[in-house]
Amino acid sequence: MKITVVGAGAVGASCAEYIAIKNFASEVVLLDIKEGYAEGKAMDLMQCASLNGFDTKITGSTNDYSKTANSDICVITSGIPRKPGMTREELIGINAGIVKTVSTSLVEHSPNTVLIIVSNPMDTMTYLAHKVTGLPKHRIIGMGGALDSARFKYRLAEALGAPISDVDGMVIGGHSDVGMVPLISHATRNSIKVSEFISNERLEQVKEDTKAGGATLTKLLGTSAWYAPGAAVSGLVQAIACDQKKIFPCSILLDGEYGLSDLCIGVPVVLGANGVEKIVEIELSDSEKAHLHTSAEGVKKTNSLLDV
Repeated sequence: MKITVVGAGAVGASCAEYIAIKNFASEVVLLDIKEGYAEGKAMDLMQCASLNGFDTKITGSTNDYSKTANSDICVITSGIPRKPGMTREELIGINAGIVKTVSTSLVEHSPNTVLIIVSNPMDTMTYLAHKVTGLPKHRIIGMGGALDSARFKYRLAEALGAPISDVDGMVIGGHSDVGMVPLISHATRNSIKVSEFISNERLEQVKEDTKAGGATLTKLLGTSAWYAPGAAVSGLVQAIACDQKKIFPCSILLDGEYGLSDLCIGVPVVLGANGVEKIVEIELSDSEKAHLHTSAEGVKKTNSLLDV
């Protein structure tokens, strides 16, 4: 199993590290446009192999896409990250051109790959990948929902005073500060609805803290987060590589599901060897449905800025 990660910055390197540590891939290729940067990151990570007990081979390349040939899964983290005060949507001008070039170059060398998009604005970049690569829709996946759901579970556990392993929850909708739809109605602690434990007011605060999760970290760090995004990607990659049939919320191209079409937005899917194997349609409350459709309008507005 060969995995390529484009972009050797903090997010890309974290992706490569977590994939290697899980030890399910034979090879990870890190690629970056900056001379020697990916090679240096790959060497540093390989020097962790004996310490962290993995056999995955990590190699780096400066913009040589031939090194990515025949990758089973390709992850795109390329582009500029958020800075304090920026929305993800403000990144579109620069990142659209980067994602277009990267995605077409990857597919040229790996026509049977599954693409995972991390670059922001993520739902729009996922939609762009569909427009420029021609890959079937089950093989292009936006990562955002997996990350947002991890942040939701962190905030739920914090409010419950519970271990995170005891908590389950999901975020659908757009990967934006206003577009996320944390599904409180489906959130549980060890199969018991979280509303049995905490007040509606506290749950509303959990929702707002989840939606502001990326902005909160950007303000603290001065740039985008990288550990949780890298871990989220590694979870998706492993589910596909190991044909796990796990459910993750991912940004995918919809064709009537949830009453939405011709856009990519986060919904629950089953991930396996073929990429997206099934879209899972779940019952939403009236407010969740309304929020999802409002979120979709925001995504479409950003999509309209694309030059495709």
